[in-house]
Amino acid sequence: MPWLRTVVVSLAMALLLCACTTDPPLRRNAPPPGAGVTRTFADDLAQSLDAPMTDGNRIETLINGDEIFPSMLDAIRQATNSITFENFIWRSGALSDQFIQSLSERARSGVDVRVLIDAFGAIEFNNSDERRLRETGVRLVKYNPLWQVWDWNHRTHRKLMVVDGRIGFIGGACVGDTWLGNAEREPLWRDTHYRIEGPVVAQIQRTIQTNWFEMTGQCFPEAKRAPSLENAGRSVADCFCSGPNEGRHNAHQSYVEAIRAAKKSIRLQHSYFVPDRSSIRALVAARERGVRVEVMTPGVIHANVVRRASRSLWEPLIDAGVEFYEFQGSRFHCKLMIVDDAWVSVGSINFDERSFHINDEANLQVLDPEFAAKQIAMFEQDKLRTLRVTRESYKRRGVWIRLVENCYGLFRSVL
Repeated sequence: MPWLRTVVVSLAMALLLCACTTDPPLRRNAPPPGAGVTRTFADDLAQSLDAPMTDGNRIETLINGDEIFPSMLDAIRQATNSITFENFIWRSGALSDQFIQSLSERARSGVDVRVLIDAFGAIEFNNSDERRLRETGVRLVKYNPLWQVWDWNHRTHRKLMVVDGRIGFIGGACVGDTWLGNAEREPLWRDTHYRIEGPVVAQIQRTIQTNWFEMTGQCFPEAKRAPSLENAGRSVADCFCSGPNEGRHNAHQSYVEAIRAAKKSIRLQHSYFVPDRSSIRALVAARERGVRVEVMTPGVIHANVVRRASRSLWEPLIDAGVEFYEFQGSRFHCKLMIVDDAWVSVGSINFDERSFHINDEANLQVLDPEFAAKQIAMFEQDKLRTLRVTRESYKRRGVWIRLVENCYGLFRSVL
């Protein structure tokens, strides 16, 4: 029977992919478990990621579309020199029209505007809207066009923007109407983005430059991409990139080493929480050291396959005492880790093998208890909209649900 053959082949491929997934080695000088997220830890990790920690940064937290897009669009409208923009999804609609209008107006005024969007993420970006951008002088490039079948699985998942080389943005928000509003209901997204000033903006710009050069063979004009950046705040931060062609294991390494360093607490907020074996071992080991671990994931998700695959992997974590919370009332797209009330990692990286090993990603790492306190307050506010998944409720799942989750779990390395 053709359908049975398809199922068998699919399962065999999934098993092969899982079997071929290997854990990246830890650095030789990685600190011992529970060593803490000190400045020495931060500098050593950042150096291995080829993104040294920088002092003097100011980072503003933007929650949901009502805060994210006014800030981004205001920065665009005030641009005098350059705008570089990289994102995964761009869908035509009301929000798209606002970006097109603002970017086009700046391009017509002589600002160097460069936009890089993923070809797969731009499937719902109308040709007429593309023309509107290009006709005003915006340089628009699509990352890994879909006709390049050999690169079809390699996407840029980064969400970055730099204005005049001085103001940076990073986070989880894409250009699409479901990111508008304040996550009041389905199908709107609960998401977080960050506005940044200070020396770390140069690293964000360098990350955008990496994929722009890969697609075009062109560098950004020196005067436009690297102005002298003065201290703007008190946060210590870096921005690192990860992907098959640069820093292949950076995303995975950054997460696992921070988890290994934890002494008292780990908070994870992730729309796609599908941990690999080494991540599970690191979280279980943290619990064995007495570290409190809280994980917030979606209760409603647009691709429920991912949610089912995620839940198939929770048993050793729940048995170890990891606390799980499922967000309710809207879609959930956050990507946040807070360690020991001092270390924060935010950006585009999901806690899954696709982000760890397949996609191009970028995250901001911040060592700043004051900034971390703001993220903790946001985490606790979000927790008010969650349902706790207890060990008892998890164990009561029916046989059919367990079977479905375990089947989806076979595909975890490619979700």
